Amino acid sequence: MKIFSYNNQNYQVDDYDFLCDYETWDQNFAEGMALNLQISNKLSNKQWEVINYIRDQFEKTGECPLSYKTCKDNGLSTKEFKALFPKGYMRGACKIAGITYKDHVLHSAILKRHRGACNLLGITCNNIAEEKTKKEEMTKKVYRVDIYGFLVDPKEWDETYAIYKAEELKLASGLTEQHWNIINYLRSSFEKNKSIPTLFDCCEANALEIEDLEKLFPDGYQRGAVKIAGLRIP
Repeated sequence: MKIFSYNNQNYQVDDYDFLCDYETWDQNFAEGMALNLQISNKLSNKQWEVINYIRDQFEKTGECPLSYKTCKDNGLSTKEFKALFPKGYMRGACKIAGITYKDHVLHSAILKRHRGACNLLGITCNNIAEEKTKKEEMTKKVYRVDIYGFLVDPKEWDETYAIYKAEELKLASGLTEQHWNIINYLRSSFEKNKSIPTLFDCCEANALEIEDLEKLFPDGYQRGAVKIAGLRIP
């Protein structure tokens, strides 16, 4: 944990500059974090609309809204959103809005509740492989995941993990060639650049609109595509 300061006000943030306590957010934090993210001009009305929308949805549902929904409900295309928040959705808009990057993050009061049993040892399934020998091999695999379902070590990823994770996320069609194109793009970009491409970079690199990506990964970019690729933000 560390301290982020702006206009003589201090805020506790994590190692990636995400606000630790949602309730300590205010307009001053948003303005300061925007500058920190190199949004040099004063936040525009449209940027504030997106920020307030994210916070409002978070308060109503206890979850950070998907990037798809945020873009749709605010009438923004992929390019328009990228122009407003060049650093991306989670690492830009949500960070400024004081929402953490964690998957399905709940309000601090809800976080105090007991979450019950968590799947900390990976995904198991007996119906994914067509050949018996392949199935037996796959069901013996164990992957380390965190409480949010993300793979702890990206190096442990393999295609078996992706197949199981996709089934866990209930992708109706399974992993198609289009899914694998996105997954392989994320993996190769991460290995080359040591960072995860933003939603917008992913769309541009794969000639997709945000609606196309939503159809492929209904759970979202971070919670769907990135998770299946064995990566996690940041």
